[in-house]
Amino acid sequence: MSNLQSPSENRKKRILVCVGGGIAAYKLCEVVSTLFKSGVEVKVILTHSAQEFITPLTLATLSRHPAYTDNDFWQPTHSRPLHIELGEWADLIVIAPLTANTLAKLTYGMADNLLTNTVLASTCPVLLAPAMNTDMWEQLTVQRNWQQLLTDGRYHGMSTASGLLACDRIGAGRMAEPSEIVTRIQSLLHTGGKRDLVGKRILISAGGTREYLDPVRFIGNPSTGKMGLALAQAALHRGANVTLVHGVASWDVPLGVQAIPVISAEEMQQVMLEYLPNADVIVMSAAVADVKPKDYSTEKLPKRSLPQALPLEPVPDIVAQLGKLKQQHQLLIGFAAQTGDIITPAKEKLQTKKLDVIVANPIDKVDSGFGSNNNQAVFLDGQGHQLEIAHCSKLEMAHHLFDFVMGRNG
Repeated sequence: MSNLQSPSENRKKRILVCVGGGIAAYKLCEVVSTLFKSGVEVKVILTHSAQEFITPLTLATLSRHPAYTDNDFWQPTHSRPLHIELGEWADLIVIAPLTANTLAKLTYGMADNLLTNTVLASTCPVLLAPAMNTDMWEQLTVQRNWQQLLTDGRYHGMSTASGLLACDRIGAGRMAEPSEIVTRIQSLLHTGGKRDLVGKRILISAGGTREYLDPVRFIGNPSTGKMGLALAQAALHRGANVTLVHGVASWDVPLGVQAIPVISAEEMQQVMLEYLPNADVIVMSAAVADVKPKDYSTEKLPKRSLPQALPLEPVPDIVAQLGKLKQQHQLLIGFAAQTGDIITPAKEKLQTKKLDVIVANPIDKVDSGFGSNNNQAVFLDGQGHQLEIAHCSKLEMAHHLFDFVMGRNG
């Protein structure tokens, strides 16, 4: 995870983590530790019931700040009321696990403990990560409270996952994993909570394709799809409806993203063309193979039978097809992974493929490009605008790209 301190600010970002009373509270240790290591300033509030699952000392040690409880709330040891100080201090409030009890209080503006008073005394975005038994989560009253609270633009809800719960029930209600929570925090710190992609349908391709010679051998490339994953996460966090068409991947698809796995360029072509008509923005970040073996063997070829010269043929040029078929209201974004001069070939691709925007990124720089968690790039569009993005995480790069696109269209 990259440093979350904004380069335009002289201070670190400030996150207030509020821990609710549920078994998933233990996961907040990883969240707090990860945030601190990234350079963020973290303070923690625990509800009374949260202390039955995890101690204030643990979170105070991980955050390097006192962990506050209701006992601190009622003590006259602060120059100003504690909930006012904390509410004004925070750039972002995270409530996890969000219990049915705290959800109901927030929905109706109740304030009877330090957590709820602090939320009411703040104006920053609030990230909610609910966790509870399946029957509790699916109660009509709980779902009504959840939907009502999310109508307030301050609140950003994370989906619950399905799986084996601590009560041995298998179903919905499992809290998002720490890595998902941290990623959502990164997005909120970048966007400030804006949802400028609400109503937009974003179609993204990711990862490399594989063109098989036989059942075990293929022509491919080292793309991991991490950039496409970051684009899907960023678009989802900004309110978009996201479809992700991806090659073989080792990462989990974010909750809320429609994922369609493919293997070959031909398969990716079919899916991209199928979903193209309904997309508002198409981002072709996949590293599609350029050629494939001319002949395919349904059985593994013995080593002695491998051809000395492998006959090849071109695969479909997906991005060029998309450029020809896209409508006037659609926006097509391409990627150009290059070594050496990245600008000249990117400009050529921008024109020949009929792209609206292209991302030129160097793959010969340290900790950038294929397989890396980070990237650097230059954005170019058909109107001659050009923006250089310095080395940053791929999630930050994705947000910079959507900032560029939305600013261009604004």
